[in-house]
Amino acid sequence: MIVDCALYHHGVREEAGDNLADSLAIAREQGDSFIWIGLHEPTSEELQTVAEQFKLHALAVEDAVKAHQRPKVEEYDDTLFIVLKTVFYDEDTQQIELGDVMLFVGDAFIVSVRHGRGLALTDVRRRLESDRELLDCGPSAVMYAICDRVVDDYTEIAFEVEEDIEEVEERLFSPVRANLASRIYNLKREVIEFRHAVVPLVEPMAKLATGAVPHVHAKMQPFFRDVADHALRVSEQVAGFDDRLSSVLNANLSQVSVQQNEDMRRISAWVAIAAVPTMIAGIYGMNFQYMPELHWRLGYPMALALMAAFCGMLYRAFKRSGWL
Repeated sequence: MIVDCALYHHGVREEAGDNLADSLAIAREQGDSFIWIGLHEPTSEELQTVAEQFKLHALAVEDAVKAHQRPKVEEYDDTLFIVLKTVFYDEDTQQIELGDVMLFVGDAFIVSVRHGRGLALTDVRRRLESDRELLDCGPSAVMYAICDRVVDDYTEIAFEVEEDIEEVEERLFSPVRANLASRIYNLKREVIEFRHAVVPLVEPMAKLATGAVPHVHAKMQPFFRDVADHALRVSEQVAGFDDRLSSVLNANLSQVSVQQNEDMRRISAWVAIAAVPTMIAGIYGMNFQYMPELHWRLGYPMALALMAAFCGMLYRAFKRSGWL
């Protein structure tokens, strides 16, 4: 359950003890110290153990266990609860999977709870530990690093989705006929899921940037403004994807309709051509006793020539009109 646990004093990592409450008390006594605990998909009982040590609010703990929450920033007593949506792009299936990162932030602690495949926080912790000056800003530095990594992942995945959309556009207007409606609908569903992660995050990042919530170090506000700006830019980009896919879908439906009309014209032209020899053969096949050219030696070739002449004239007319 606990991926990593450490005490940080003036930006330097120190090993935390087995008793989390004692480690928290030490961090508060030292000043300029905090403890960071990383959890991965804990059960209700496991998270409750941590919650009792850090006096986390029951409603926030319930949200952290159930996951699948909307991105938000909430205040519970003296604790800040932050929900972030992580996004994982599967290259093989070209599908987007959503995960969750929940942060409990207090005066001298931060507890991160992760669900899903996206965004392993080991790299974030390693990068922070190499920047002592930033880490010395306390739990808000960890908040910033995680939010920045989440939004950076959004930017990378937005690039992947844009490539998929461009591929669909190229196939749509290529000479090869194909109905891409299924692929376009799948992309629209991915973009909708992507929007559920990105769009609601803009407001919480703006709150952190303005310092309207507790436990945000004054030095970290410019960093959060940068994250909020990136989140807003990705949000606008994803909204553009939705409009773009709607246009592509309409173009695909129009193209399919045009292709169906062309097919119907070709079928109608060939039916008209086939009707002429059918009609002539039908007349000569009625077996009347007195018929023109019935005893004429060249009657049969004449009938065939008449069929070929009319068929040729119709074929030429349909060809010139674009039906064939």
